[in-house]
Amino acid sequence: MMKLRKRKKVYIDLCSSIMSQQLSTKVAAVIHKRFLNLYSGEPTPQQILDTPFETLRSIGLSNAKTSYVHNVARFAIDPGMDYKQLNKMTNEEIIEYLTQIKGVGKWTVEMLLMFTLGREDVFSVDDLGIQNAMKKIYKLDFAEKKKLKEALLSISEKWSPYRSFACLHLWHWKDNNPVK
Repeated sequence: MMKLRKRKKVYIDLCSSIMSQQLSTKVAAVIHKRFLNLYSGEPTPQQILDTPFETLRSIGLSNAKTSYVHNVARFAIDPGMDYKQLNKMTNEEIIEYLTQIKGVGKWTVEMLLMFTLGREDVFSVDDLGIQNAMKKIYKLDFAEKKKLKEALLSISEKWSPYRSFACLHLWHWKDNNPVK
């Protein structure tokens, strides 16, 4: 059974998302473990800010990702990233709020909505895995990205208010039915 969990330390998951961008899950897990080992567990935002740039670079983060992790920690302190505060906001409000952080894009926040805040009605139209799965399942062939996204969004409307679960199934399907 596919489940969505809720986690209280939003900034940690946001840092983890940044660290894992454009990396294999195996490499991302190694870097995340190294990150946590710097602090003997989950650090506070202030501990992250107090960590020298070079120390974060030494665990395998690029210059850009190191800056973005610091940006997340700074934002977690002020204006804040409280779980209860975010839980009162709509998905769109959270996307608008968190994408103010340099290094945090819409896709990253959508993953946070699903996997940290446990939101059930998130559809990540920009996710390549979802796009590829839906193109194959629905036999879609659009050369123009805009038309493809419109078609995907139209299909996804039928899944509302449980589009996050549809995304989970699409990723699972994609991982178990490789494109030939």
